[in-house]
Amino acid sequence: MLIAGQQDRLLGTCVWPAALIVWGPGSTSSSHSHHGVELILALSGSVRVRPRRSIGWQHAAAAVVAPDAPHEVDARGVPVLIVFMNPESELTASLRRWGPSNIAVLPDTVVERWRRMLGDPHTLDPQRVDAWVRSELLNESRSRRIHPSVSRLLGHLRQHLPDRRNASLGQLAAVAGLSASRLMHVFTDSLGIPLRPYVLWLRVQRAARALATGHTATEAAYLAGFADAAHLTRTFRRTLGTTPRELMAQIPATREVRVSAPETAATSFKTGLIGVSRG
Repeated sequence: MLIAGQQDRLLGTCVWPAALIVWGPGSTSSSHSHHGVELILALSGSVRVRPRRSIGWQHAAAAVVAPDAPHEVDARGVPVLIVFMNPESELTASLRRWGPSNIAVLPDTVVERWRRMLGDPHTLDPQRVDAWVRSELLNESRSRRIHPSVSRLLGHLRQHLPDRRNASLGQLAAVAGLSASRLMHVFTDSLGIPLRPYVLWLRVQRAARALATGHTATEAAYLAGFADAAHLTRTFRRTLGTTPRELMAQIPATREVRVSAPETAATSFKTGLIGVSRG
């Protein structure tokens, strides 16, 4: 993770159905990889990126890191916004235009437009991040139509996030009132991400929110339906490139802010947003 530690004046996180977004003063990361697509945006200035230590640094105002690609980032002294996205999510579609390379540097014109939308890094809040995601990553001009059975299932997931015991496709299809094959089709069509990765990201997000609000890794694992803290740690490392312990060190205190859900799921799934400020 690239968000720096406890003396920071401003730090924030925002969870979407298939993404985790963090912002604040940058730091450094040693070479690592993770299954999620990562977008690193310097809110001013630039960061340095490289695939491994033996290769020279490349300066970038914004870069996209492909799934499972080794990378190292130096963002010291730079305010950054970082988006971790499920590679199967529709959120990643708008980023594919910059090519299939493991580390793709984004054009300055795109970075300048994004910075104008997000505004002052020191006052960045979940509402502006939410608007930026919908406008720039989802390119939404109108609300996505959600199948009524998917809406029913999303309402169930909001109240009863499944764990390994009650997350079979058959059980979820029964809640939706559809066959398993039909549910998989209409779910992806409604939300732009398959059902299984969506549920996993919900659990990762719930665990991240629990950690950010003071729960231990063991407590967060239980609340999010993981088998134990070791299972949670493996999942975090695979999807986010960090561990619960590292996340807890970076976000020592938070306050939760509730705002409107994204339009893609507004009728059925209220996405929690967490804003964090100090000083």
